[in-house]
Amino acid sequence: MLEIKNLHAKAGDKEILKGVDLTIRDGEIHALMGTNGAGKSTLSNVIVGNPAYEVTEGTITFNGEDLLAMTPDERANAGIFMSFQMPVEIPGVSMTNFIKAAVNAKRKSRGEEPIKPADFIKMMKEKRQLVEMDQKLMSRSVNEGFSGGEKKRNEIFQMAMLEPTFCILDETDSGLDVDALRIVATGFNKLRTAETSGIIITHYQRLLDYIKPDVVHVLIDGRIVKTGGPDLAQKIEEEGFEFIINNS
Repeated sequence: MLEIKNLHAKAGDKEILKGVDLTIRDGEIHALMGTNGAGKSTLSNVIVGNPAYEVTEGTITFNGEDLLAMTPDERANAGIFMSFQMPVEIPGVSMTNFIKAAVNAKRKSRGEEPIKPADFIKMMKEKRQLVEMDQKLMSRSVNEGFSGGEKKRNEIFQMAMLEPTFCILDETDSGLDVDALRIVATGFNKLRTAETSGIIITHYQRLLDYIKPDVVHVLIDGRIVKTGGPDLAQKIEEEGFEFIINNS
């Protein structure tokens, strides 16, 4: 599904990614762990097409297509979604209108008619239940006045509505209490299929107790220095990243 080869990227004059190689197949969930400033969020931003980051070398292909040749909206319409570490507030834009516009934009890219109002309401109700979101939040502006947990639930709700095939959770567990973490992770797990894949960026084992990754990678100083199974995350939880740095 996603193949990254020798990826180098920078922000301004600073090189952050220094040769990342990564292959994620259909149905696989990969966890990406690493120290602060290692390049984890940079990698996710490059995948979704954030213009603040410049790719200086390497390639990314998504389902056989050149991802780097696509605009951010083309990448989203192709099936890529990212849950932000710090979701932004959008005053004056209601949740319902925001989600409906996003759903219809994706349908338009596939040559489909806008979703019928009755179908949209039914879909909203079904997807809200996945993350236990209060109906009252749908009439508010996007994320305005939401708690930290509500913002993260909203990210998974948006993912459910857009039905992407490749999802990136960028430190979605940051700032969540145990109950909110469980709800968000359970919602994500309910959306997993044999055709969907993703990257989970996290510092901690606790999210991976709920969302079981197939592969765990450790990113240090812009490079993936170690890859293993779920037990690698447990090893990091017990000993930190020092044992990897000292043995890489």
